[in-house]
Amino acid sequence: MRLDLSLYLITDPNLCTGHGLVETVVAAVRGGVTVVQLRDKHASDGEMIDQARRLRAVLAGSGVPLIINDRLAVAVESGADGLHIGQDDGDVAAARAALGERALLGLSVQTPAQLARVDIERLDYLGLGPVFATPSKHDHAEPLGFEGLAALVAASPLPTVAIGGLKAEHVAAVREAGAGGLAVISGICGQPDPEAAARIFFS
Repeated sequence: MRLDLSLYLITDPNLCTGHGLVETVVAAVRGGVTVVQLRDKHASDGEMIDQARRLRAVLAGSGVPLIINDRLAVAVESGADGLHIGQDDGDVAAARAALGERALLGLSVQTPAQLARVDIERLDYLGLGPVFATPSKHDHAEPLGFEGLAALVAASPLPTVAIGGLKAEHVAAVREAGAGGLAVISGICGQPDPEAAARIFFS
């Protein structure tokens, strides 16, 4: 599946309650979202597998891949298009072996030292950040800012997406830093009209 990181939606179960998970994702994709990551830190694997299967059904034929956050078993069992893991969320080689060669595999990177250890052969893209501090993750690393983001992008051997506290007003700065796109949570999930909110990122 073609990987377009332009607008990477990360779902939040609390912010999605207004419209519901599936309806939020469908609307956001209509608005231009190019990747959907299912993230739910509190759901069981079984609950996430059910969510993932419902999202796969509505994304079928759209060209928008469904990525699972952290949970390898969920990604495999649900037949999702890929997995995104953090530095402490599992082994890249083991994840690739379980997912197979066709699945997408992304890794979060916060520092030059982490970037230097990246397994280029087994990964498809990197999530770089946090650019800003974000309430969605309390244990995040020191924010990079756009200067730090640009330095990591310049050194990255793989496509990149910027992560962490990003809104529509940051699109130009993310592009200037050289990242392939930006990851968004509240800028879409928490909005009254997710489709319109997604479109703003392209205006």
